Amino acid sequence: MTHTVIVIPCFNEARRLHPEAFVAFVASGHPQHFLFVNDGSTDDTARRLDDLASRVPQCQVLHLPANVGKAEAVRQGLLAALGGGAVRVGFLDADLATPLEALPELAHILDVRPDIEWVFGSRVRLLGRTIERRRARHYLGRVFATAVSLLLGLPIYDTQCGAKLFRGTDELRRLLATPFTAGWIFDVELIARLIQARRGTNLPPPEACIYELPLQTWRDVAGSKLRAKDFLRASLDLLKIKRKYLASPPRMPRSR
Repeated sequence: MTHTVIVIPCFNEARRLHPEAFVAFVASGHPQHFLFVNDGSTDDTARRLDDLASRVPQCQVLHLPANVGKAEAVRQGLLAALGGGAVRVGFLDADLATPLEALPELAHILDVRPDIEWVFGSRVRLLGRTIERRRARHYLGRVFATAVSLLLGLPIYDTQCGAKLFRGTDELRRLLATPFTAGWIFDVELIARLIQARRGTNLPPPEACIYELPLQTWRDVAGSKLRAKDFLRASLDLLKIKRKYLASPPRMPRSR
């Protein structure tokens, strides 16, 4: 049984892929396996991924016949990993803005904290850490993150960092069972699904089982597909998420 599988969504990433980084990471003895999801790429991505998989047994490739977007590529990758028996699953951006060396740090939280079920990398600029973001994206991101925190009712700092690790539970499978409504902010929708699923139950609330880990290093990599208009689209998606998952249940009429 594979212990941990990290999903790497890839769409036309041939120029930004760093196969040798994965080769070196695996060669150094790290136990994580990688599932690259080729999201209908039209460049040289498929060939480069197949070449990597042929050299490194811990790297596998799932080829999607057409481009379905990052949210669906990640969802299908996570479900495939869970279906293969992974005890932990996660995802990481292909450009390695979050370096591979962060994975053992994320895994360590699950090792020492049995109460934690989800671990998110968080881009917090602190002394002694290297967090490099373009100024405009940083400030737009902070405004958006504040809106997300208010919407979810959680003191979460960074939902959009592309480095996350989950315990492979039956509940996670259920939360991933249907495609996401949102595109870029599918991470927010996944949290909203968890809030909805645990509302009115005796299970720990999301704020008790999600852990944000400030990353040691994160660098904004050139070539991101995110554009300014995506922030507007994300704002509209937030409203959809609120209506679908977080609307207050109707109040029962008081008995007379």
